[in-house]
Amino acid sequence: MENQNLPNFLYDRIPKIQAMSMLVDCPNCRTTLNLPEGARSIRCSVCQTVTKIADTVVPSLRPSPFADVTGYAPSPSPYTNAPPYPYGVSPFPGLAAHVPSPYNNAPSSPSAVTAYPGLVPHMPSPSHLSYSPPSVYGRKKAVIVGVSYKNTSHELKGCLNDAKYMKYLLIKTFQFPESSIRMLTEEETESNRIPTARNIRTALSWLIEGCQPGDSLVFHFSGHGSRQRNLNGDELDGYDETLCPLDFETAGMIIDDEINATIVRPLPLGAKLHAIIDSCHSGTVLDLPFLCRMNSSGHYEWEDHRPTAPGIYKGSNGGEVISISGCDDDQTSADTSALSKITSTGAMTFCFIEAIEHGNASTYGSLLSSMRNTIRNASRGFGSANSVHDMLSSNRGFTQEPQLTSCEPFDVYAKPFSF
Repeated sequence: MENQNLPNFLYDRIPKIQAMSMLVDCPNCRTTLNLPEGARSIRCSVCQTVTKIADTVVPSLRPSPFADVTGYAPSPSPYTNAPPYPYGVSPFPGLAAHVPSPYNNAPSSPSAVTAYPGLVPHMPSPSHLSYSPPSVYGRKKAVIVGVSYKNTSHELKGCLNDAKYMKYLLIKTFQFPESSIRMLTEEETESNRIPTARNIRTALSWLIEGCQPGDSLVFHFSGHGSRQRNLNGDELDGYDETLCPLDFETAGMIIDDEINATIVRPLPLGAKLHAIIDSCHSGTVLDLPFLCRMNSSGHYEWEDHRPTAPGIYKGSNGGEVISISGCDDDQTSADTSALSKITSTGAMTFCFIEAIEHGNASTYGSLLSSMRNTIRNASRGFGSANSVHDMLSSNRGFTQEPQLTSCEPFDVYAKPFSF
């Protein structure tokens, strides 16, 4: 949704909007609704929430795109009530000018309006006053898992930050309702929100439950990953990739076959699912049929990872599934403070958010290429001070290459990226 600030010369014309058809944002799901003239309430067509309208002009009302521009009223920024940043650090410097950010080297926008208008304050010109409909017409839901394995020999420093930053990104940049985001970290006070194997499985089932065409789902995991010998012949390299919950030593790991069966295969036509996986050995952790193999110059080709064993299907039920992971199946992912210079993060999650903030995520190809370039350019500065997400192998340095897998091949430089 565009930031709707206006030049001063339009402020004195605000009262004229009382007689016009209005647009109002649903307070629950942020869907923009067209309020008929004289109406005192309206029901959201997406989430069914009823919004009552006051008799006087309120700041959240905006004129219909068919109204005269002189009747335009500014909408308050949705970012004024931003949640506190973890450890006082903001990943979005444009939203908190006085808070230091690990992403503070973002290049300036070539114009007053950026490709991601919520990330930096801007003053739109009259040509940007037209209404743009939301890109997703269904619900938005997310499961965010950050596992730090605190007070164990496997402890990680950046995973909790990753979870908090990802939640902030989804709410403030992609308009996910906070009530539709299920967080699993060791900081949560409710026992069913601790990232145990059982709770992660329950959360994934919740994510896909009731999914309908138009819905947009996100699964983000930051923590340890591993792999184990494949037994059913559906892996080209002979190994299943795994995610490690907090209690993996007693409850076991969650393998890619299970993740695929839980959130990929049931996804219906018209719905989409993104998985953002920041862990070791995560290249094909959703077991999707196709992998985008990209080289250092940005050229790519799709590898066919469909199982050769008969009767095994790894695709969805017609829905669009795309996974972006921290590294290839035989690589490790870094947990480091060397990228942000301020606090520890997963290298992949940092580069993912940074690409979006810098305007380098207009397409899936530009996003993946930007993430890889950031890691490649920074790799010389790390060395032995770096810890990794893989507790089962020794530190091999900062050599990870983020990967993209999908249910279907597509032109990564033509397909727009969005949650």
